[in-house]
Order: sequence, then C-alpha cells, then structure tokens
Amino acid sequence: MIKKILIANRGEIAVRIARACAEMGIKSVAIYTDADRHSLHVKKADEAYNLGPDSVAGYLNAHRIVNLAVAAGCDALHPGYGFLSENPQLADICRRRGVRFIGPSAEVIHSMGDKIEARHAMIKAGIPVTPGSNGNVESLEEGVDIASRIGYPVMLKATAGGGGRGIRRCESEEDLRHNYDRVISEATKAFGKSDLFIEKCVVNPRHIEVQILADSHGNVIHLFERDCSIQRRHQKLIEIAPSPQLNDEQRKYIGDLAVTAARAVGYENAGTVEFLLDQENNFFFMEMNTRLQVEHPISETITGIDIVQEQIRIAAGLKLRYQQEDVQRRGYAMEFRINAEDPKNGFLPSFGRITRYLAPGGPGVRTDAAIYTGYVIPPHYDSLCAKLTVWALTWDEVLDRSTRALNDMGVYGIKTTIPYYLEILKSPEFQSGSFDTSFVEKHPELVNYSVRRPPRELAAAIGVAIAAHLGR
Repeated sequence: MIKKILIANRGEIAVRIARACAEMGIKSVAIYTDADRHSLHVKKADEAYNLGPDSVAGYLNAHRIVNLAVAAGCDALHPGYGFLSENPQLADICRRRGVRFIGPSAEVIHSMGDKIEARHAMIKAGIPVTPGSNGNVESLEEGVDIASRIGYPVMLKATAGGGGRGIRRCESEEDLRHNYDRVISEATKAFGKSDLFIEKCVVNPRHIEVQILADSHGNVIHLFERDCSIQRRHQKLIEIAPSPQLNDEQRKYIGDLAVTAARAVGYENAGTVEFLLDQENNFFFMEMNTRLQVEHPISETITGIDIVQEQIRIAAGLKLRYQQEDVQRRGYAMEFRINAEDPKNGFLPSFGRITRYLAPGGPGVRTDAAIYTGYVIPPHYDSLCAKLTVWALTWDEVLDRSTRALNDMGVYGIKTTIPYYLEILKSPEFQSGSFDTSFVEKHPELVNYSVRRPPRELAAAIGVAIAAHLGR
C-alpha cells in the first residue's frame, strides 16, 4: 500500500486529500507558495514544503514538484484538480521517477485532453457526439464552410481547452469571423496551442456528467450522474446528484455510455464523462475529465463511496471494492460552490480578510473549506473558498435543507455567492427541477437580493454609524 503522498495542489481540495490520507494511515505532504503560507492545507498535512515567492508558477513546475516528492520520500502524488491535474507531462515524470501518479496514464490524459482525439475515440466506441469538424479547423474560410453545412449556431472550441476557456458561441457567419482569432488567442494563452475545432451548438442543453471508477484489473463502474446545468459562462455554480431531470431509463443509458467510454480508452482511476442533453432528450458526448472533479462530494454523498480513497487504492494496484450492482444511490445531494465573488457587481472577485467564518452543520450537511476566521484570501488563485454539500431523502427536502444550511453559513469580511444561491433556491423553475444551462442568463433579476445581516453585526454597524454621526 502507498505510505506517503505529496499533494500537488492547494486550498480545499488539498485539505480533502489530506483528510483521506489521515483516515487511511498514509502520511501527507503539502506544498505551498509564500502567498499560501497560512493556508489550511499547510496546517492539515503531516509535512509542508515552501515553493517560494511565485504565487502561481510554483504550483505549475512539474519537475520541481516531483523532485520534491522524491526528496520527501513520497511514493505517490495526487494532483487534485486544476493546475497540473490534467497535464500528461506530470504523470509521465512521476512514472519515470518511480512515483505513483494518482490518476490515469499520461497517454490517456493526452488523448482525452485533445478534444479531436477524444471525439474520434468516442465515435469509434459508438458514443453519440455532436456534428462538427472531423479534425482541427485550419483556416477561417474552412470554418465558415463547415458551419454553413452543419448550421448555426455553432461552437468554436480550443482543441486543448477545458474549464470553460477557449470557447465561443457563434450565431452567424459574422459572429464566426469575429470570434475566430479571439478563440485562437485565448487558446494560445491558456493552453499553449492555437488549435480549434467546430461543433454544432446544442441550444439550451442540460449538462449531465457521470462519475466513473476504473481499476487496473479491467473493472469499471459508475457512481451515477450529476446535473451541472446551473452555470455561468461555462463555470459551474450548483451541482446535483442524481439529476432531477432524468428518469431511470435515461439514468441507466447514460451510466452505461460512460462505462463504455472509459473501457474504450483503457481508463484507470477516477474520471468523469460529460454529456449534453438536448431538448429532444438526445445525449451527446462533450468531454472526458481525467481527474477528480470539484463536485465529487455529491457522488460520495448519495453512494457512500469515498472517491479519493478509491483513487489511492487504484493507484496502489488494488481491485475496486465494488461491483456495479453494489453501488446504490440514496436521496439527493446538492453542492454549492461558495465563491469569493460579488454577484451584484458582475461576479467580481472579492479577496481579502475573512473577519468571521461560521460553518453550517446539522443532519445531511458537509462543508469542504480552506478558510477560517482571520484567513486572508490571496488574489492570485481561483475564487472558490468553500463547498457546501447538502443531502436529503427527497428533492423537496434537499431544497429546504439547502436553504437552512446556506442561511447558517457565515462568511464575513468579503462578498460571496451565498445570497445569490438563496435566490436561486426560491426560483419556481429551479424548484420544479426543470432547468438548463441558460438558467443564469434567463434570470438576471436574481442578483437583486438584499443581504441578511446577523443581529450582532447589524448592531455593531449601527453603533459605528452612530459614533460617526456624533463625531461630526
């Protein structure tokens, strides 16, 4: 079994992995930059090593991170999500240095990270994909020709893209001509490659993804689906498992598709197969994420399976402990990404000191966080500061419990998305479980909320106002 793991990440996911290691009797090693010196993941790991002053580049230096893992006596490395988690070079360096990479092979990461290769693999496996270009689009005029054949609207996508970057919707030839160079520029800056391709745009789809686990002994299972349709500019905000929009027949169909896709590419470890569901209830393969997802807690919550621990076991060469028939779902789980952003101000990032943090609790409530009272959120990283996961037996109950948990949660000193989520929960469209990826765009009025202040803070604010008035 693995004895010591270097966590090549930061924030709440690094804390999550350190906790899994602690439960398994495995030593955990954290890495951090100067900006993260006081971060929670540094405090939770058994050992921690400084990467220096460069706030972002430190987490992106694959050679240095693996060298540090070897020097610290680690026999495995967990990449988390983001940063180098889908970088085939990191997996390859680990293999060459004798450090087990807790994820799929470098070859699979590379092939699934290339959207054209992934499309071809899925077509070969019989997985439905959206109509589009057969390969990379070599010129603007070729793109115009393809778009005219498959029909507008179309999506311009970076071949090496991910995380909602390098993607533009084009409603007309004019849009396509306007956005072509923009996508090339975005792709080059974000991924170091200018390649792009074109797909038919599925209008107002539902975004449904399936969590899979696969070991090195040929066993592949799925942990049911997650509905990720509540998103803004291709960035997920709220995720739900299972989807309230699928029936059992659709659920079995998409689960089987995901397992087939994983087998087709020789996948090992945890991964996610993402689909779009159109208005006629047709599923189309979108992409495969070769890493742990931000929203993995909701799959853990409805199945009782610890995905991170299974990742570690698989990397150690062990068989899956579950057959597909052993995996049962129970109730509904909903995850809210608590972002340090101001929804009233165009979701502008809100970094700074957290003057007070109150974690919610009670039945069916889980918080994955990297924040605490007095912690200063640095401006260099993603705005995600916590994840709230809520479970209940029924859809109506999970709505009620989520409202209670969000009201219980207090993050003061910065702006967060908590009050915005409370408005979404009030929406009849959301409550009916009938929504798609256009929900946020359709409801701009939901940002017109009023912030509820706790009595003690309200009294303090009144006291400050009175003192200021008297001081005049």
